Amino acid sequence: MDPVRNPYVPGAGTPPAELAGRDDLLKGADTVLKRAALGRSIQSPILVGLRGVGKTVLLVKIRELAQAEKFRTASIEATEAKNLPELLVPDLRRILLSLSLSEKGREQARKGLRVLKSFLGVFKLSYGDIELGIEAEAGVADTGQLSSDLTDLIIAVGEAAKAAGTAVAILIDELQYLSEIEFSALITSIHKVNQYQLPVVLIGAGLPQILALAGESKSYSERLFTYPTVGPLEVGDAISAIVNPARDEGVSYTDEAIEELMLVTERYPYFLQQWGHEAWNLSEQDIIDRNVIVSATAMAIKKLDESFFRHRFDRCNASEKRYMRALAELGPGHHKSGSIAEQLGLRVTSVGPTRSKLITKGMIYSHQHGDTAFTVPLFDSYMRRVMPDFKPKWTSL
Repeated sequence: MDPVRNPYVPGAGTPPAELAGRDDLLKGADTVLKRAALGRSIQSPILVGLRGVGKTVLLVKIRELAQAEKFRTASIEATEAKNLPELLVPDLRRILLSLSLSEKGREQARKGLRVLKSFLGVFKLSYGDIELGIEAEAGVADTGQLSSDLTDLIIAVGEAAKAAGTAVAILIDELQYLSEIEFSALITSIHKVNQYQLPVVLIGAGLPQILALAGESKSYSERLFTYPTVGPLEVGDAISAIVNPARDEGVSYTDEAIEELMLVTERYPYFLQQWGHEAWNLSEQDIIDRNVIVSATAMAIKKLDESFFRHRFDRCNASEKRYMRALAELGPGHHKSGSIAEQLGLRVTSVGPTRSKLITKGMIYSHQHGDTAFTVPLFDSYMRRVMPDFKPKWTSL
């Protein structure tokens, strides 16, 4: 079929033609935004789920909802390479500059820029004209303590937004890459703006280890946020995500093709898009049958191996790869740390540092104490493909 008409969009964070099964999450986020615009506190969502479930897509949609409500938005992706101040400054600067153009918000926004200058100075950052032409606000955001100084800065942004008659939404993806100190500082900041009834809301997303990070941070995090789980789609929603975009183009699937798709993709949104994309391009007629899906599976796995899986595999060193291969040997799902160590012929304490590094890199997570699972669906199969010569009970890492 014509690849130009292909309705499927594989790729991280790319909104699909049919965003199925997420209406309740989006409605909840819309309520949070509308209450925040009024300065009324409500528990904000931090979306929790594995890779490929569509968390980033949901944040994109929530940003669109915020902009429809005339919010100023900051969209940030946390990384291992940058700290929280580096990530926040560009967007907060942009927001304050835009608010300074408002007649009602001008003075508070200018104060906010001075507070930002103080923040920049204490954390040894520089950014354009803030570094060159604005005096710092003495005694504000200049203690060198991230929790205190970030709180001052977020309050200043909230006060400027309130004066201008608008609101601010801060959306942070990959929250698991923040340190405990950084996450705690964020929680403290949002706690304060809620107390002061300022129109600022934080909505985030992260891998399952974010739950442990939240638990280790401020105890009132559970009162500020909800942690909805984003998982594979329900069967009906997964079918809608595949069938409806094709139907709009005059293309249909046989029941056997749909059944095969549900099986091989495990109903993960990312994989549904990848398989749908390949099946469309391979099909020579406007009815896609099971044989096309079988052929698409080989192509989809090849594409995933070259990009989605390989990108993550290449970030790991040899020890980490061997640990992941041992985990993969045990099959999909959660496995005890002792079982993984046994595959390697080592004590649990010996592999502990490697396991910790893989958690930090977002490759694995622990659902409960002592167990381990991949954060990437189908990654166990990939590890068996990419390291086929693994022999259990290695003697060293």
